[in-house]
Amino acid sequence: MTSSLSVFLVGPMGVGKTTIGKVLAETMGLVFVDSDREIEAVTGADIPWIFDVEGEVGFRARESKMIEQLTARKGIVLATGGGAVLAEDNRRWLKQRGAVVYLRAPISQQIERTKRDKTRPLLQTANPAQKIRELMALREPLYQEVADLIVDTNRRGPKAACTEILRQLDELNRAAINPESEADNVNR
Repeated sequence: MTSSLSVFLVGPMGVGKTTIGKVLAETMGLVFVDSDREIEAVTGADIPWIFDVEGEVGFRARESKMIEQLTARKGIVLATGGGAVLAEDNRRWLKQRGAVVYLRAPISQQIERTKRDKTRPLLQTANPAQKIRELMALREPLYQEVADLIVDTNRRGPKAACTEILRQLDELNRAAINPESEADNVNR
């Protein structure tokens, strides 16, 4: 099922972008890429160190440069960082260069999945749960804006999430190929 299509996964921390992305890439015969891991490989430093030294502004500049490069590639599944949608350029590149899947999960699940993770700089606060709520209030509209598809990952394993992504991608492709018949099916 190898394709020149690229699939870009967006969403908050703890929704499974990396785990689901790896399974999806394998299923589709595509290459899996994680933008945060690529930033670390290029800089030779981990994300927490970049945040410590350059702050969030420095990290976001690096992230935008990486998103521009990675979205130009064909045939990849890209897991983006949770804040990648903050930059307007990133949102434009994502929308124009591939199918964007917003992986969504309830805030309670995000809190549960990230509570022991010490590698997420934005959650190194006295109240990580409150920080997650604040981030979602800011980012949710941006995830919605950029998404071609939305897939809930709550109570869904990686394979089930991939099955749903593939189903929705197929519907999206059919609608793009034959918009009139899809409109007919909706009106019936």
